[in-house]
Amino acid sequence: MTTPKIAFVGAGSTVFAKNLLGDILSFEELGGAEIRLFDINQERLDVTEQVAHRVAKTVGAAPTVSATTDRQRALDGADFVINMIQVGGYEPATVTDFEVPKQYGLRQTIADTLGIGGIMRALRTVPVLADMSRDMERLCPDALHMNYVNPMAMNIWGLARLSPRIKTVGLCHSVQHTAEELAKDLGIPVGEIDYLCAGINHMAFYLKFEHQGQDLYPRLMELAESGQVPEWNRVRYEMLRRLGYFVTESSEHFSEYVPYFIKRGRDDLIEKFNVPLDEYPRRCVSQLGGWQDLRTKLQDPNEPLEVKRSVEYGSLIIHSMVTGQPRVVYGNVMNSPVQADGTPGHGKLISNLPDECSVEVPCLVDRQGIQPTRIGRIPPQLAGLMQTNINVQALTVEALVTGNREHIYHAAMLDPHTSAELDLDQIWGLTTDLLAQHGDFIPEALQAAD
Repeated sequence: MTTPKIAFVGAGSTVFAKNLLGDILSFEELGGAEIRLFDINQERLDVTEQVAHRVAKTVGAAPTVSATTDRQRALDGADFVINMIQVGGYEPATVTDFEVPKQYGLRQTIADTLGIGGIMRALRTVPVLADMSRDMERLCPDALHMNYVNPMAMNIWGLARLSPRIKTVGLCHSVQHTAEELAKDLGIPVGEIDYLCAGINHMAFYLKFEHQGQDLYPRLMELAESGQVPEWNRVRYEMLRRLGYFVTESSEHFSEYVPYFIKRGRDDLIEKFNVPLDEYPRRCVSQLGGWQDLRTKLQDPNEPLEVKRSVEYGSLIIHSMVTGQPRVVYGNVMNSPVQADGTPGHGKLISNLPDECSVEVPCLVDRQGIQPTRIGRIPPQLAGLMQTNINVQALTVEALVTGNREHIYHAAMLDPHTSAELDLDQIWGLTTDLLAQHGDFIPEALQAAD
């Protein structure tokens, strides 16, 4: 594979696409890649196409760049498919995910991974991904699908059930970002830290965090006990005190994965742990408000275009698979991966989590592709906490695969945050209202009954 064909699905995510394009085209061996940009929004697509040419010029690359609103055309013969879609957008979908729960007194921070917001996002997203995968089975069956879309765990799990032939790895930046944040807290260059991380997406934990062979956990624990931690990161340091391990995803995310920090009548907890309620809608409004100015700058050939390498794994995976240079990345895969010949794998990557769930583990990548690392047992308190999230993921995926609407209600009933805030009648009413509001974004079999 000397000239890889790389399809960007959801390329209208201009800023993220720009970062990935800069990463990919900065590699000399990938500078002549064939880049295919796909989006359903022609205006956004046009901007990204212009940005792609500017990125290439900036880094001295000479790729072939094309843009299309025809997904099949973008996928045909692709070697790599990078997926960055959002189904339903900020309006109406995200607004619905926040505003309807508020009517029941259920407050959220991000609502894209777990909780009632994460469940609804999975119901909107997995069917679209499965449809894309069926296209890939016909048009590029050997391509590697790199999914950047949340809810990561439910997307990976749903695709494993609905389209197992396509090789998929879920990519997130929470592991490497958190390592950088902890390194800063400790005053150590992140490049000097060795770590091992494992779990489920947004709830993986550093099983090892060392500097020159020295365990850094005693120093992290001292910070946690002293209270001298970044005020935006109080939730995760509190969980370190309770569990003995540091979790990867941010405090604003993590506060809604557990029942301890957002509780009705306990605004003292919101203040004590600095929980940013409605954080994701605020970000969306800010980004949408600044889009026209940003667009103008990105399209202006006289404006400098900064291209610097990001921490995303996508370009590293492509480079390793093209050149054979081995690397280790963190990827989201099924706990019992299917082998290359399609037969079930032998044994689990994390032995005290269920066979059928999505896990985040270190993966070797080289010309042979993504090769997940077997971790074995993780501390039981971590596995137990993950299981509370896996329950919700399992029932949501089951609803999507079987068309059994009742399992959506069961998923909401078992969600740690939702069940800590609402009684059963409220959970049923909330779920029914959300299904009705989302309408055709949800598969017909799962839509609210008349």
